[in-house]
Amino acid sequence: MQADCPFCNIDQEKTRIIEKRERVVVVMSNPRLMPGHVLVVPRRHAEKLSELTAEERKDMFDTVIEYQEKILATYATGCDIRQNYRPFIEQSWIKVNHLHIHLLPRELEDELYQKSMKYEKELFIALPEDEWEKFTRLFRPKL
Repeated sequence: MQADCPFCNIDQEKTRIIEKRERVVVVMSNPRLMPGHVLVVPRRHAEKLSELTAEERKDMFDTVIEYQEKILATYATGCDIRQNYRPFIEQSWIKVNHLHIHLLPRELEDELYQKSMKYEKELFIALPEDEWEKFTRLFRPKL
C-alpha cells in the first residue's frame, strides 16, 4: 500500500466503485475518456503486470473479460482494452502509478475516434527490415 496512491486508498477516495473482489476492484474511471469507461484495479499495489502473482493475474484478466462481455452485451458494439506503464510521467489526476486496465466502450467514429484516433492512420508505417531484425534479436528467446 502506498500512502499517496488513490487506488490503494480507494475506500477513502471519491472513486465510483462498481464491485470489490478478493484481489481486484472494478471502478468507473474518474476522470473518464468516454461514457462507460471502466477500470479493473488489483487491490495490492503493483505498477507492472509482471509484479502480480499468478492468482492476481488470473483474477484481473478474468474480471477484464467478464466486464468486456458486460459492456458488449449491454452498452456498446466494441470495447478497447488498454494497460499503460509510463514511469516517465508523474502521477496526477489523470495518471496513477498503480496498475490498472482500462475498458473503453467503443462505437464506429465515436468521440474518441473523432478527436484523436482518426489521426492514427498517419502514424502507422510498414515495418522496416532493420527494425524487424533489431527487435527480433532483442525479444526472441536465447537458445
